[in-house]
Amino acid sequence: MDRLLSMRVFQRVVDEGGFAAAARAMDMSPAAVTRLFGDLEQHLGARLMHRTTRKLALTDAGESYLLRVRGILHEIDDAEAAVGCSTQDLQGTVRVLASPVLATYFFAPQIAKWRERYPKVVLEIAIDPFPQSRVDEFDVTLMAVDEGYDASVVARPLASTEWIVCASPAYLKRAGTPLKPQDLEHHDYLKFPWQQAGGASSRRLRLRPVQGAGEPVEVEMPVAVQSVSFDVLYRAALDGAGIAVLSRLLVAPHLASGELVHLLPDWLFGRLTVYAAVPSRKLIPARTRAFLAFLNEVSAAPVQRALAA
Repeated sequence: MDRLLSMRVFQRVVDEGGFAAAARAMDMSPAAVTRLFGDLEQHLGARLMHRTTRKLALTDAGESYLLRVRGILHEIDDAEAAVGCSTQDLQGTVRVLASPVLATYFFAPQIAKWRERYPKVVLEIAIDPFPQSRVDEFDVTLMAVDEGYDASVVARPLASTEWIVCASPAYLKRAGTPLKPQDLEHHDYLKFPWQQAGGASSRRLRLRPVQGAGEPVEVEMPVAVQSVSFDVLYRAALDGAGIAVLSRLLVAPHLASGELVHLLPDWLFGRLTVYAAVPSRKLIPARTRAFLAFLNEVSAAPVQRALAA
C-alpha cells in the first residue's frame, strides 16, 4: 500500500465531500480512490468514516487522524517546495479559516497584493462564524475575540477595535436619535447572537462607559433582525432597518462619509482584538511564516483609516 497516497486520498475525500469528487480532483478512477481509502482503514484497523448513500461523516478516529494527516502532508509539501526555492519562490497551499466579516472586509482586499508577491502559493479560505475551536485544523485562523479571551493557542494580535452603536441617518430621522442608553428601549435592534446578556433568547444589550468609570447599563430592545452574518446586519443598518452594534474598524469609511452615525459615543458594547492563530505544532512552514508576516504588514492600514475617521 502507498501510505502517502492513501493519506492524500483520505484528505481529499474529506475536503471534496465524497469519493467521486475526490477522484475527479485527483484525476483518478473512483474505484482506485475507494480501494486506497479501504486499504488505509484496514492498515489502521479503524473505521475513518461512516458511509451512507446520502452523506459521509468522520468518526472520532477519523477526526483525530485527519488533523495529523493535514499536518504531515503540509510539512511534506513544504519540504519539497523548499528544495531549490528562494523565499520569493514559495510554493504550496496555505489553508486559512476566518469569520465571514474578517474574510470579506479584512483579508479579501489584500488577496491581489498577496498574489503579486507570492504567485505560486495558493490560498484556500474556509469560512466559519465561530472559528476559535478549529485552530488546529488550519494553517492560520483569523478571529476576532473579546477582551479577556484565554485559550491555549499560539496567536499574534493584528488589530484592535471597539463595538460601537450605529444607525443610518434615514433610520434616525424616522425613529429619533437616542441620547442615553435607556432611549434604546424604543428602537429596533439588529442583533448578532454574541451581542447578548442573560442567555440566547435575551433581548438585552449591555453597554459600558468608554472611559471605564461607572457601572454598565443593560437595555432591553425589541429585536427586528437576528443573524450570525455581520454582512446582513451591516447592510440592514446602512439601509435604515434599525440600530446595530458594529466594529469601528469596519464602519470607519461609512462614519466618515455620513452614511452611518456613531450613537452614544460615551458608551460602547466592548473591545475586541483580531488575531492570527496557528496550530500548536512547533514547525511552521515557510509559506505560512510568509503569510503571517504579510498579515502583520497589511493590518496597519485599516487601523490607520479608523483612527483618521
